[in-house]
Amino acid sequence: MKIKPLKIGDLTAEIPVIQGGMGVGVSLSGLAGAVAACGGVGIISTAQIGYREADWDQNPIEANLRAIKQEIEKAQEIAGGRGMIGVNIMVATREYEKYVKAAVEAKADLIISGAGLPVDLPRMVMGSNTKILPIVSSLKSAQVICRYWEKKYGYYPDGVVIEGPLAGGHLGFSLEQLDDIEGLDYDNVIRSIVEYVEVFGKKPGKEIPVIAAGGIYDRKDMEHAFELGASGVQIATRFVTTYECDAADAYKQAYINTKKEDIIIVKSPVGMPGRAILNPFMVKAKEGKIPHGKCHLCISTCNPAETPYCITEGLVNAVTGNVDHALLFCGENAYRAEKLEYVRDIMEEFRI
Repeated sequence: MKIKPLKIGDLTAEIPVIQGGMGVGVSLSGLAGAVAACGGVGIISTAQIGYREADWDQNPIEANLRAIKQEIEKAQEIAGGRGMIGVNIMVATREYEKYVKAAVEAKADLIISGAGLPVDLPRMVMGSNTKILPIVSSLKSAQVICRYWEKKYGYYPDGVVIEGPLAGGHLGFSLEQLDDIEGLDYDNVIRSIVEYVEVFGKKPGKEIPVIAAGGIYDRKDMEHAFELGASGVQIATRFVTTYECDAADAYKQAYINTKKEDIIIVKSPVGMPGRAILNPFMVKAKEGKIPHGKCHLCISTCNPAETPYCITEGLVNAVTGNVDHALLFCGENAYRAEKLEYVRDIMEEFRI
């Protein structure tokens, strides 16, 4: 199959692959820069991005905002002017607008935003060159965000990311839906969103690319997404087991060691179901609340007094290699990882 470059506004990625944003610290400048340097789109997750800063315990928001600028600049240097460098910012992030503005000030090429509908994102990037792409999981959510942006801001998305039920981390589906993924007939959902976005973009004469995400691991998966009408794909799990990934080796090895039956749906303190690897931490979480330290002000939907465990602590333990005491988010295909790979070899697989 002949694959075209991915165009997002006036930007072009010669390989139509967006590396999905993964927090905490799994996709920072090292991974994002390497993907962009190969002609793709590298994405930095802003979720607790400043966890390595000296003052993070005392001033988590300030440390995160500072780290956003640092990581974008590092990624841009690694990319050497190729591809695109963007960030993933969850709508549920406390001080969401500050994070968006920090990314804009650092001249991020694009912002991908989900974990809620980013209804006011156009206002936050007005006057900049930063492109914005909402994450949706249904035709209804695509319609809501497109119409709202058009009516309130006269703004049309620069792209739309469809995140399906096989994705890793937080999922935009109910537990009942995740129990019957086949019943969702998600290929038809993707087709319906692609058709809607194409028609919607004709109003201003704008080409709005649709990017398929969730469960895409190899070239065959990408070609299937393109057959459904997608213009690009977002891949996260495959990039965890790369030498360039910013996570500790123990985290990567956990993916390599995992079996299909180890990948489960978990309850997240964020209030959404998520997909992760079954490990001692998740067993303990199922049995009752896990004591935690001070709040680091990550998610607006989390009540520290009632949360079953601290998602920040679980994810920091993951990225630093303390895997038995960690929340190991992963996609449905994590079990397919057999070895560490170089980013350039993965990107060659998806090359035009």
